[in-house]
Amino acid sequence: MSVEMEAVPVSPPVVASRRWSAVRMAFYHVLFAAAVFGFWQYASAKLVDPFWISSPAAIIRFLWIGFASGQLAGQALVTFYEAGVGFVIGAVAGVSVGLILAASDTPRRLLAPYFMALYGMPRIALGPLFIIWFGIGVSSKIVLVVMIVFLLVFYNTYQGVLNVPAEMKRLVRVLGAAEWQVWTNVILPSASPWIITGLKISVPQALVGAIVGEFIASSEGLGYVIQFQASTFNTTGVLGGIAIISAAVVIINELLGWLERHLMRWRPRDSVTTVAVPK
Repeated sequence: MSVEMEAVPVSPPVVASRRWSAVRMAFYHVLFAAAVFGFWQYASAKLVDPFWISSPAAIIRFLWIGFASGQLAGQALVTFYEAGVGFVIGAVAGVSVGLILAASDTPRRLLAPYFMALYGMPRIALGPLFIIWFGIGVSSKIVLVVMIVFLLVFYNTYQGVLNVPAEMKRLVRVLGAAEWQVWTNVILPSASPWIITGLKISVPQALVGAIVGEFIASSEGLGYVIQFQASTFNTTGVLGGIAIISAAVVIINELLGWLERHLMRWRPRDSVTTVAVPK
């Protein structure tokens, strides 16, 4: 005898409990940040010479003056342009090549070792070579970012497709699904967590690639700002540039996390909103 199951919404107290948990975690974040930056502010000048660690107040003042004058905003836009354009090109190419290579048996067996060798190569070390090839402008930084992002996204996409259970693909084929339906209903949904993970870990690496390229040779960008401030022994300026990059990574990662939750809403979660009970 079969038992039919019916989805029943979770009671309002459970939903309220989850919202309270989110509010509580946000409070913990604020409390932890206040403790860390408060101790840093206290330690500056009292425990450690500000020359070495600066202070949150000095960094905020540096950022305020820099953005008010427009200088930091212009330099940040250069770096974000390099990282953004390189990220988009590298991500699209990485997903496309990863899907194609994983889906084709002969090309996969032929090219996979070369891609793996390229993946193991220290991409940052290619920066000076790209500077020679493409000059000290934004083009060399974009190419470096493309290389970094492409390999990360490609590898995750490639492994995600290969890790789709073969039994699941055979089952839907036996049920009469066309090959495009196998891809849209089985392979892509199963590989999407891998792909999104590759995109998320590529975001900070894209900014790292742009900054490193600016360190090597540049006359603009946040990497140039950090290097210039370091050459004048201005710890506040160095930490200010790093703070901009860190804040951008956190914001973009949160946006990608929201996108992941939206696209992956079909997956079962520990905190589901419905429960199944017998009819």
